[in-house]
Amino acid sequence: MYRLIILLFLALPFSGFTQTVATGAVFDYNKKTLSLPGVTVRNLTTKKTSTTNNAGKYTIGANVGDLIEFTLVGYHTDTLYLTNLLNRTIYLPVKSNSLSDVDITAVKMNKEILNAKDPLAEKYTLLNTGGNLDRKRMKDKVGGLNLNLGYGKYKRQQRKEADLEEREGYLQEIDYNFTEKAVTELTKLEGEELKNFMIIYRPSVEQVKAERPYRYAFYISRAFYAWKKLTPQQRKLQDLPKLKAN
Repeated sequence: MYRLIILLFLALPFSGFTQTVATGAVFDYNKKTLSLPGVTVRNLTTKKTSTTNNAGKYTIGANVGDLIEFTLVGYHTDTLYLTNLLNRTIYLPVKSNSLSDVDITAVKMNKEILNAKDPLAEKYTLLNTGGNLDRKRMKDKVGGLNLNLGYGKYKRQQRKEADLEEREGYLQEIDYNFTEKAVTELTKLEGEELKNFMIIYRPSVEQVKAERPYRYAFYISRAFYAWKKLTPQQRKLQDLPKLKAN
């Protein structure tokens, strides 16, 4: 009888130890030693929530494969995809929309200097009337009008080239950050699944351009979270329809 009671007593606690936790600390991205208390730590998979203590440390129930979100007012939100349950340190960058402070020093100017006329300025402005008419000397301060019909086309071409250069820059940035190595480290995908994931979830130029700086690790984690909800058929690339023979 006593042996049975002891066995039951020893067996009960083990059910409580099956739950796992994620631990770590959160710091300011620019000031690496500045811990951040009050950060909301949310397990997006289980919906559990916790906060960091005065030392910036956190503990939350989690398992491998869960998605953990870190939010704090005034800071960018970050998300961590758990590939293991080792202690993790998170660095949150500050949101900054304000311009840098500029010190303005007053300078006392001499009125004679302010009112002085430019000695190199032309006294008169010539107006090109075209045709056989002679140029008329104008005594007003309004500049002459010189039409250039090709200028608008030139400016449009310049803008088009600038847009293409900007787009090429974003494409190079995506190629540099959205790589098989980066995706594999976060998702553990390999082979055909890795190729399909990268084609389906490759970030667009518009996405990257809309959020600067673009957080590729955060995007890959969220994309993988959505990927796991797809059916095996949805994870495969659909074949293009075959053309009918003439």
